[in-house]
Amino acid sequence: MLPPPELVRVSQPRVACDGATDIPGGAALGHPRVFLQIDEAGYVDCGYCDRRFVLIGGAADGADQSQLPDHPAGASV
Repeated sequence: MLPPPELVRVSQPRVACDGATDIPGGAALGHPRVFLQIDEAGYVDCGYCDRRFVLIGGAADGADQSQLPDHPAGASV
């Protein structure tokens, strides 16, 4: 497996992603804003840009991200 393109560690289990947070030009270069919920797996991947959000102190925090399967929002594991 390949590691996710971008890893973001967060302190809350509910996150928003628009794909353009750190891109000059903003939302015009991103994707529609989606809200994602991190479950007991401790992480969630954005279905648009593959950005991975990892809950600080969660099950996936500190894990080798390249060994974790894709976990898009709403998926059941």
